[in-house]
This record gives sequence, C-alpha cells and structure tokens, in this order.
Amino acid sequence: MVGGGQLARMSAAPAAALGINFRVLAASPDESAAQVVADTHIGRHDDPDAVAAFARGCDVITFDHEHVPPAILEQVEALGVAVRPGPSALFHAQDKAHMRRALAGFPAPRWTVVTEVQGAIDFAQEVGYPIILKTTRGGYDGRGVWRIESAPDLASAMSVQLPPGAEWLVEECVVFVRELAAQVARSPSGQSVAYPVVQTIQRDGICAEVIAPAPDLADERAVEAQRLALDIAANLEVTGMLAVEMFDTGSGILVNELAMRPHNSGHWSIEGAVTSQFENHLRAVLDLPLGAPTTVAPHAVMINILGGDVPNLYSAFRHVMARDPRLHVHLYGKEVRPGRKVGHVTAVGTDLPALLDRARHAADYFMGVIDE
Repeated sequence: MVGGGQLARMSAAPAAALGINFRVLAASPDESAAQVVADTHIGRHDDPDAVAAFARGCDVITFDHEHVPPAILEQVEALGVAVRPGPSALFHAQDKAHMRRALAGFPAPRWTVVTEVQGAIDFAQEVGYPIILKTTRGGYDGRGVWRIESAPDLASAMSVQLPPGAEWLVEECVVFVRELAAQVARSPSGQSVAYPVVQTIQRDGICAEVIAPAPDLADERAVEAQRLALDIAANLEVTGMLAVEMFDTGSGILVNELAMRPHNSGHWSIEGAVTSQFENHLRAVLDLPLGAPTTVAPHAVMINILGGDVPNLYSAFRHVMARDPRLHVHLYGKEVRPGRKVGHVTAVGTDLPALLDRARHAADYFMGVIDE
C-alpha cells in the first residue's frame, strides 16, 4: 500500500488476519502505518525510484491516497506488478474536472472549467450565487474549495497559486437536505458488493460524524444511491473500494466526489459490518471473493476525533473506557494539531440517539471540549 496514513494503519489488522504480507510505503518512520507495519519502506509517493523499489517483490500495489502521479503507476505496471485501482481509474479521483467529464450522464451539480475570473463570473450569472469554486487537483478535507458569494470573492479566491496541473472548477451550490456516501467494493473479476448508504455530517469541510445506515432514507432512495455507486465503479473500472459522496436534495441524488480507496465514511464498518471496508479493499485488489457488507446491528455511528486541547490522547483512555466499555476507540498515532484527524470512536447498537450521545461524549473528551 502506497501511503502511510491512518487508512494503511487500519488495513494492517485485516491483512494480518488474512495472512497477507503487507508492505507500506511511508514518507517517514513517524507516519501512522509505519508505527505498526513491520515491512515499511521509507520514500515519497511522487519519487519514481522510491515507488519502483518499493513495488519490486510485491504482487499488487494499492493506495491509501490518490496522489501518486499516473506516469509512476504506469512504470510500476511495466515492472509486471498489478496496480489496483489502475492509473486510468485512479486519475478520476485525482482530477475533479476529469471526474466530471467521465461521469457525464450521471446526476451531478452543474459545472464548468474556467481559466479566468470572468469565466467564473459568467457561470455564476447563469446559475446564481453562491457558487462553489474548486481546484481540480490537490484539495481534500475542505482545502482547495471555496463557497463564493460575489464577484469580488471570486477575484480574491482565484488569486491563489494553483497546484501543478490544476485548473479552476466552478459548480452550482446545491441546496441539499443532507450529505450521503455510498461505498462499494469491486474486484478485477467483476464481483461487487454495496455497503449500506450512510449519512455524513461535515464541519468546516471535514467529515465529523457518520451514521450507518442513513436514518429515514427511503428504501428506493438507498437502492438508487447504491446503484449509482455500483454503476460508477463498473464504468470507471475501479478495483478495490469506491466511495461516492452525494447530495440528497430531497427529490433526488447528485454525485459530489469520488474516492478510490477506503474512506472516512466507512470507518464504522470495522465494528459495524460483517466485513470492514479495509478487509474488502484487500480482498478486492487481490481478487479474492468479497465479504458481506451487511451491518451487525441496526445502527452504527462514527465520530471523528480532531486535534484539540488534549496533546496526550492516551491520557483520556481511563475516563472514556471506564465510562463506556462498549465504545470502540481508534487512535492514529499522529501528533495532535488543531483540526487534524487523529482518531475516531464508534458505537454500535439499537438506540441511535443514545449511540450518538455516547460517541460524541467520548470524542469531545478526547478533544478537550469537556473534562468529565
């Protein structure tokens, strides 16, 4: 797995259970996965020599992020190593304009690519303010995304330096009831499974909470979202996990973003599903039969722990564990910095309001929002 973040870290346990020799390419020995994976190589994901050296001796290469340049992946394929998802599929998650073009025919917000401020102003006059401005490459967790209320806001936002190879993408600002995510796993042989559609709650562009399955989502709407995700995975020839972030407008569903890897919206599945997203990602890229994605209880909730006023997260264990022995805590081994994802908590059961209260309390204690 190229990338040594928390997604690689959480892939280590199912890899061990499956008896897979799991190797990670991490940028430094301090990264999340490097702390727990014995076979860790140190190198940058954008260094062709480092990636090639890492790939030698591997049967399959996969990823915990989408940032490896396609040319490097093509070089790895030339070595005879399977790359899953492949370079052409992964590029859809690397470049938002490329993704929008490839998803023509799927329901999505109105959008266009512009090269200067006037083009964005013209688009805004057509669809109405506010609009959403994005860099087509390099953005995540709210970075590289602006909500634009006026032409002066556009001029200010577009004065920043674009990442290499990026363009400006403008989209209509969708009025939605809530945000959903549909995750599917797909293997090279074409087998696919769909996880329950979840509701995500975003704060400051970062996923804060996930509820699985999405509450009060009509069966036909849930099936529509799953079908969209399955169709996108097949059309783009995705191998592994695909997360499709969506807007529920109340009258329909629009596709917002794609991620071709395990995703924050699926962390609940570690304890809440028969087969976690991490295990199914490994099964998929190895072309093994996929596991059941069904839930083990009526509800599962996942709350992200963001860096706050508690620098030593371990110090919070005694309170959190004693107060709620049924709670599941995952810490990522990251240095605590304000707003940084440093862990998550999951609660699984039958009483959704109680699950949310319990998980929120634990996350707030880890973040220093509360002290009792």
